[in-house]
Amino acid sequence: MAGARTLKVAIAGLGVGSTQIIPAMANMPGLKLVAAADFRKDALETFRQKYGGRGYDSVEKLCEDPEVEAVWVSTPNQFHCEHAVTAAEHGKHVVVEKPMALSIEECEKMVAAADRNKVQLLCGHTQSFNPAIRAMRRVIQSSELGRLCALNTFMYTDWMLRPRMAPELDVKLGGGVVYRQGPHQIDTIRLLGGGLVRSVRAMTGQWMAERPAPGYYAAFLEFEDGTPATVVYNGYGYFDSSELTGGIGERHYTPEERINVRRALRNRTLDEEKAKEAMRFGGKKEGGFAHDTTAQAERAQRGIQGGGHFFGVTLVSCERGDIRQSPEGLYVYGDEGRKEVPVTGRSASRFSELEELYDAVAQDRPVFHDGKWGMATLEVCLAIMQSARERREILLTHQSPTAE
Repeated sequence: MAGARTLKVAIAGLGVGSTQIIPAMANMPGLKLVAAADFRKDALETFRQKYGGRGYDSVEKLCEDPEVEAVWVSTPNQFHCEHAVTAAEHGKHVVVEKPMALSIEECEKMVAAADRNKVQLLCGHTQSFNPAIRAMRRVIQSSELGRLCALNTFMYTDWMLRPRMAPELDVKLGGGVVYRQGPHQIDTIRLLGGGLVRSVRAMTGQWMAERPAPGYYAAFLEFEDGTPATVVYNGYGYFDSSELTGGIGERHYTPEERINVRRALRNRTLDEEKAKEAMRFGGKKEGGFAHDTTAQAERAQRGIQGGGHFFGVTLVSCERGDIRQSPEGLYVYGDEGRKEVPVTGRSASRFSELEELYDAVAQDRPVFHDGKWGMATLEVCLAIMQSARERREILLTHQSPTAE
């Protein structure tokens, strides 16, 4: 990347999510972080002191900066469409956080704005960047195990126990786990299954009075070629699916901390605004929204990359065998038994999305996670919620195939 040209990037929104993105922007060869936008004056001042970039109190002003070439939209979900369109109309390339938007109509506006202004639009659904997931796709394509027959993925986390502001729990504003976690799983399943989901039948669960939003969903997806897939997510923080993946996974709290936080939520003694502010850019616990498990941290210290991050458990079933992630890459179960296939490469991260952006702008390479792909992923998430409300199968009409 460093040999071609420098791409000047900016970030819109200095919330919790930005604490993952900004270090990647600042440390990646070929990129220069030049500006940020947020309404919090203290955060902007911290940004100026730490990175030397310019700070703006609105996204509109940020997009008027002639030096900025690309904008990463990390503002609250309900503003994704507005801010992505604003950036595109100012001739800026755009990366938008998940979910892409709150409706298909918003997605269409974003795609149209990018096309009209001849800029790149990339949707940041990070888990399909995982090297092990991509390796699974290669095994499927190789036909080593025959044709693809079924896909299954499930994830159990403490998402609902983490500090949450009201919009994060308001479905009308893109709150709840379907909007906020669903794109990770759906993006992965669509990548593995070829992209074209025909229909969705699902149910959601809202089981905690202190958290008035869906914290659970279970969905059955059928692809156009008949391949079935099951997708399950539980964010209530009792069981942790990293127990089934050698301790490799995502968590915010230790098991002991979960007990105390759940009690504080029920007793209404937790100051969530204070806890959330501490996690935002410039806060005392900046970037503290999720932590590696002990096993993951130990592997990182030893320089082991392996199959990357485990976002729950993902199982692929083919005619003559199964595939799942292993600590070092993939376990492939075939007629001759189980073998482990080593996988190297950086775990799914903001670096991966920035690399895709850079390659598209500086190297004129096609964007895989483009607006149409992001819209198709959102369509599945919307169908999960509609199916749960109406208790029926939902047919899809905005799907796009996996680019090979």
